[in-house]
Amino acid sequence: MTTETDAVDRPEDALDPRRWWALTVISVATLMVVLDASVINIALPHAQADLDISDANRQWAVTAYALTFGGLLLLGGRVVDFVGRKRVFLIGLIGFAAASILAGIAPNGMTLFAGRALQGVFAALLAPAALSLIAVTFTDPRERAKAFGVYGALQGAGGAVGLIAGGLLTEYTSWRWCLFVNTPIALAMALAALPVLKESRAEGTRRYDIPGALLVTTGLVAVVWGFTHAAEAGWNTPATWLLLAAGLALLASFVLVERRTAHPLLPLRVIWDRDRGGAFLASLLIGAGMFGLLLFLTYYLQVNLGYQPLRAGLAFLPFSAGIIAAATFGAPLVTRLGPKTLMTAGTAVTLAGTLVLTLLKPTEGYMTVVLPAMILTGLGLGAFFVALPNTALASIAPSDTGVASAMISTTQQVGGAVGPALLNTLYVSALAGFLADRTGAVSHAVRLEGYVHGYRVAFLASAALFALALAAAGLLITSRRTSAATS
Repeated sequence: MTTETDAVDRPEDALDPRRWWALTVISVATLMVVLDASVINIALPHAQADLDISDANRQWAVTAYALTFGGLLLLGGRVVDFVGRKRVFLIGLIGFAAASILAGIAPNGMTLFAGRALQGVFAALLAPAALSLIAVTFTDPRERAKAFGVYGALQGAGGAVGLIAGGLLTEYTSWRWCLFVNTPIALAMALAALPVLKESRAEGTRRYDIPGALLVTTGLVAVVWGFTHAAEAGWNTPATWLLLAAGLALLASFVLVERRTAHPLLPLRVIWDRDRGGAFLASLLIGAGMFGLLLFLTYYLQVNLGYQPLRAGLAFLPFSAGIIAAATFGAPLVTRLGPKTLMTAGTAVTLAGTLVLTLLKPTEGYMTVVLPAMILTGLGLGAFFVALPNTALASIAPSDTGVASAMISTTQQVGGAVGPALLNTLYVSALAGFLADRTGAVSHAVRLEGYVHGYRVAFLASAALFALALAAAGLLITSRRTSAATS
């Protein structure tokens, strides 16, 4: 058990006069992390063409970031508490700036993927440091709730801002500026943080579950690599199954290590609870389906419909608006209907919207297919996300609240790594099969038709993931509890 050296919830302490400036710095800095996940989607078709990245490997630009972010997020939370929240926040900012430069100057795909992976490493430090800093900076409970509300609203809007920013930067400068732009923001926020943030840390034994972090991260890398190899060489090659088997063995070893270590990265009691485990499983599957869906919608808009990057970014706004609207108006329904009802209903709507995308045509269909599908999936995902924490954090011991909160982001990021890898493998296989049936020269029109055939297969797979999420929420979650961290 650790004790805090900082003054959290002590009424005798004077309020920090710079606390709202601190919130501004924290919010802008972490908004950058949120933006980076969506901005790359718009830039990816241009980066792929510029760096001659194959279709089988292009998903690494998304998954390399999500893998390290999700795989190291729990460890990052422990490092933040013991090394110092302000110190780790500054390290995360400077590291993220350097990693962004590396990715931006990439002469080839491997360098881009390495830069994206490093961005994920430092994002895994930034995200928990930001939340912890808000908690210790705002000692008044009412002000803290308001601060978290402002922080959450900015993060929710980050996806939409990232899509527009990615479109503007890619269309009027270069896809590289979608990465370079992080550097001045990160450095400016690091300088601004020096006078307004106060250092704080937890006391206690500084023990980190390094073996657990390495096992879960390398296991996920092996799984994603196996899917990528299947896209390149096929499912019937020994290397594909060796990589997948190695990944599963490493993940199983992670579970064994967590059972035996005295200071586990993920205390298994957190996920063995039936309701909480069902919520985390549904979150993992939702993340996998959502990230994969967005990847292929980006290519459909820019390749098949010929949208320029800015127009493609604007075309995604109904999706972001649906999430924001459902999260805003759905919040009161959590206590009225119960989180399980809202999670299952939201997932069902998301599934319906994804199935609409299977009606895509090669060169038309935004207003008749994509727009209604985006609205449905956005509304459904917004309802799911607003209800998820109420199940994941309900009736949990105070000592486990932090790791359970981190698990929400971790499951979404891990899903965001595995989902695009799996769906891209299915897409490449479907496209190769479609073109193999054509003899002679393949016209541009036939190739566009082949792309859509691959997209449909990917969207069906995404729908299958949402269906599994629906089953997890409907069958595993039994409680209607809505209070978080009640211990």
